[in-house]
Amino acid sequence: MLTTIFEHHAANLAAGDDDAIALFRSLVDELRPARPSQIDDASKSIQALCFLLQQHPHHAQVVRHAFLQLFVGKNGSSLFSDQGIQSDLGFFAESYRRLSHKLLPDAPDNRYLKDVFAQIFHHADDDEWVCGVPESVWCDLMQTMQMPLADQTQRDLATQTFKDALQILSYRLSASGLDPELVCQHEDLEHKDSPFIRQNIEIQSFLNLSSPNATDFERLYAGLKQCEQLTQQIRRANAHTGTSIALTALMQRMLQQIRRMQLLLDILHGLLLRHDVHPSLTQLLKTLVVAECKKNDVSDYWRQNTELLALRITENASHTGEHYIAQHRHEYFKLMRSAMGAGLIIALMGMIKIVIASHHLPPLSEAILFSLNYGLGFVFIHMLHFTVATKQPAMTAATIAATVDVNGHDRENVNKLVTIVAQTTSSQTIAILGNVLVVIPVCMAIDWGIMQWSGQHFINSDKALALLESNHPLTSLTVLYAAVAGVCLFLSGLIAGYHDNLAAYNRIPERISHLAWLKRWIGAPRSARLAEYIRHNLGALAGNFYFGCLLGFASGLGVMLGLPLDIRHVTFVAAFSGYAISALDFHLSHFLLGGAIAGIVLVATVNLLTSFGLAIYIAMKSRQVRYQHWKVFFRSLLKALWQHPGKFFLPPK
Repeated sequence: MLTTIFEHHAANLAAGDDDAIALFRSLVDELRPARPSQIDDASKSIQALCFLLQQHPHHAQVVRHAFLQLFVGKNGSSLFSDQGIQSDLGFFAESYRRLSHKLLPDAPDNRYLKDVFAQIFHHADDDEWVCGVPESVWCDLMQTMQMPLADQTQRDLATQTFKDALQILSYRLSASGLDPELVCQHEDLEHKDSPFIRQNIEIQSFLNLSSPNATDFERLYAGLKQCEQLTQQIRRANAHTGTSIALTALMQRMLQQIRRMQLLLDILHGLLLRHDVHPSLTQLLKTLVVAECKKNDVSDYWRQNTELLALRITENASHTGEHYIAQHRHEYFKLMRSAMGAGLIIALMGMIKIVIASHHLPPLSEAILFSLNYGLGFVFIHMLHFTVATKQPAMTAATIAATVDVNGHDRENVNKLVTIVAQTTSSQTIAILGNVLVVIPVCMAIDWGIMQWSGQHFINSDKALALLESNHPLTSLTVLYAAVAGVCLFLSGLIAGYHDNLAAYNRIPERISHLAWLKRWIGAPRSARLAEYIRHNLGALAGNFYFGCLLGFASGLGVMLGLPLDIRHVTFVAAFSGYAISALDFHLSHFLLGGAIAGIVLVATVNLLTSFGLAIYIAMKSRQVRYQHWKVFFRSLLKALWQHPGKFFLPPK
């Protein structure tokens, strides 16, 4: 079949470059396996092509001539300078562009090498087998083409195309380095000694050389390395100074430009100094094929950008998460006392919720009042330095993921990570016990006080039975509603990280401290203290308030949509059980009592597993943690849980 392809196209190549496109399209169609996962079949097909070119030098000459003919009279620089580089369109504008082009693709224009490349690799899954084929196989194919035997004029045109792409990328990188949003993060970028400006000057000098040497290339590599290091330094600083979607996209685009320039320099180094260029060309080929297959992929674009933004958010959350893990016995019992204090407030919040529900208000009004009750209550708990147990996972998960990101998966660091998980689990256990063991007796005490004052229980027996049955795991959707609450917990953790990032990026504390009217009203010292409080607590306050809003609107949304949507949070399940048991004068069946206990345990478990699982998933995705790291980690975690279960639930030694 390969021989037939060469015989069909060889006679027509002299007529124009359109047949060169058809030749390579036919070759790729022949090399493409039946399924993209069949890498071995693709490798064998490429090796068969190599053997054919070695046995028939005139076929190799046809491929070589066709390949270089693609560079003649075409705009090739856009393929190497644009393909695989994130555009400077806004996040939503680029999403719209990808969606519209996916529904109605561009018409190919053979004057542009980028469109020619799209015609050759025209299957959406070509990237899987192209990247799967070993580098050595692709290098063998390029060697059999024997490019040194090609016409010098055509070779010079191909080399000039790479130089043009390098020049375009250099200009764009220097312009990105002067972006106002980036300069705000690093003021030295406006100076003449900025590495982004300096690399452009050096590359222009390099392109004017008639015969560059190895020293010239080393100087360019060093300049790009400085640009990369500075970009990474600014990205790390963004964990403290905050970021935005636009700035996140800019930093990603700059890193892509730097790496593409390094790859083009590798290719030019090989072409101009007669070194082996095949590995660099192979890497470029794989990069371009991946970019071509993903150029209109909306989900891939969203995944890349949300991973970067989630990294900034979870890093802000992880700084807070370290304070939620009890590493010593003193911290363990301090956390227990903090959780017990929250139990007092939650008992009152549960009381207010029952009062609001008893008035049977319209769904929207009821949802607003529920949200204010929950939101303001959680904010008040935070301001008193108390702890709601299930608020922890969204913070601690980021801390655990950060540990994986830094330490990797060697045995010593995996053991450290298992220790952190054990400490987190024991902290969760004591926080839940602190909440529940206080909220139930406090609710009973409130009901007893109302009984002594009014002669009636806080709720009647029918309402008490309804509360117990609504939380019974066998007669209600309690477990499902607990999972909904877990999702709300997870979202509140992201909201908290987002607002911490917002406060840092927009310098909200500094702006508050400079408000003239606030200084006149409360004085400069109090204004400074308020600014510092906002610096350290804006995310937590926002996360707590929005968590309350999410809980409050869940049931109202279910009513308005006609869906069985509600929430179950362990602290409120415990509070309602306390009011119900007291209202029944402790006369209830074993079925209801067992259901109340099982409901509290199950709701606590599902709350924690759902919120923690989602939070750790996002934290891992944002750091692109490899699967093999987690495989080793989970094996060690299960082993530690089997051998030493006490350290996962009991106070640390």
